[in-house]
Formats: sequence, C-alpha cells, structure tokens
Amino acid sequence: MTVESEKEVEGLKRIGKIVAATIREMKRQTCVGMTTKELDDIGGNILKSHGAVSAPKTTYNFPGNTCISINHEIAHGIPGNRKIQEGDLINIDVSAELGGYFADAGHSFQLPPYNTTLTHLCQHTHDTMMKVISSLKHGVKVNEIGRIIQREARKSGYKVIMNLCSHGIGKSLHEAPVEILPFYNKKDKLTLNEGLVITIEPFLSTGAEFVVDGLDGWTLSVPDKSFCAQHEHTIIITRDQPIITTVA
Repeated sequence: MTVESEKEVEGLKRIGKIVAATIREMKRQTCVGMTTKELDDIGGNILKSHGAVSAPKTTYNFPGNTCISINHEIAHGIPGNRKIQEGDLINIDVSAELGGYFADAGHSFQLPPYNTTLTHLCQHTHDTMMKVISSLKHGVKVNEIGRIIQREARKSGYKVIMNLCSHGIGKSLHEAPVEILPFYNKKDKLTLNEGLVITIEPFLSTGAEFVVDGLDGWTLSVPDKSFCAQHEHTIIITRDQPIITTVA
C-alpha cells in the first residue's frame, strides 16, 4: 500500500495502536502455568473490544487469534494446550484489521528466571529493528534493510534467519513488496517511496540460519537447539523518519 491521504495515515495508526496495545497486554498477563490458548484468548478479546479482527484468522484461516511461539519455535505458533513454563522464551505476533487497514507487530521476551543470553538476544534484536527503521526514508534502496540486519547481527555474533522476511502491508496483510529480504542482495534495485507501508521484522538466532515447517502445517521452528528472537513494527515511509504505526 502507498498512503495517499491523511485519512489513510490515521486509519493505519488506529489499527496499529490496537495491535500494539494487544501485545502489551498479552505480555503483561503472561504467567507460568497458563496455556498458550488462554493467552491467545486474551489477545482475541482485546481485538474484539476495539472492533478489530485477527488478520491471520480471516486471511489464512489460521487456528488462533494471534501467533504464540515458545523457545525453539520461531513463528506462526498455534495457540493450544501447551503450558507456559518458567524461563520460556516467548514470541507474540499480532496482526489485525480495522476499517480496511492492517497492522502487524511482534515481540520476543523471556519469563524469569532470566538467562542473560536470551535477554541480550531479545534486546539486540529490538535494537536492530530500530536501527533499520531509523535509517529508512524515501529514496533509500530496499536492500539496505537486509544489509543493516546482517551487519547488526554480526556485531553480537548472531545469525540471521534467512527465510523469514519483512513485507508490504496496508490494505491487506501481505502486499508488494512481498519479500523484503533480511540479507543484502546487490541485485535488488528497488527503492523505498514516500507513503509505502511495510513491516520491519528481523529474526536473529544464536545458531540456526533457517527455519523449518512443523508437522501442524503452521509452526516454524529451528532445526537445532538454538534460540531466536523477533521484533516487528509496521511503518510508513516518509521523506524524513518513518511513521511507526504499531505503538500504543
């Protein structure tokens, strides 16, 4: 989507704020012993209270309101009977629609007792996302996104998950550019234009460079015992700093 009016900006901000608030409240209520389905219900009720609907559920018939992935699961985890344990690394990914506008955001965090390796991974992934966002504006090449993600990962000895990408969004959950690669591709000559709506979502890992499909047809996991963190915002490209829509 390319934004063409202030009305569209406000529509994107409205759903972005709801998505951000949903993640924040789900994180606040996450506790040891609850099931991922119970946590997902919290998210679903928040979205419903704002008149918003789950984008993966309506777009892809995903069996949950939100994606909740734990430990060696990386993305698209299906909420279910799994009980959350002490020290779990949790990723909550919420995407939703309201009034024809979409937003998508994700957040990785650990429950206590904390492991400094995992807390650093989560923080560095968040910082990487923000460094990418702060570097983007009209005219910047799309492949700069992957260049920065790779550079920041190397600084702390992390790997980039190569087969999970950022993407366009706005009037639907996934739009052109469909795959914004998390690594530098010198052949990519596309540039960012003012008004373009995209996600920025680095996945950084302590070991693996690719995720594999789970038996349930949805959940993506690492093929080893490494850990991965993801942070994601939806942004609007401008001629200055991008507008982050997914803030509460």
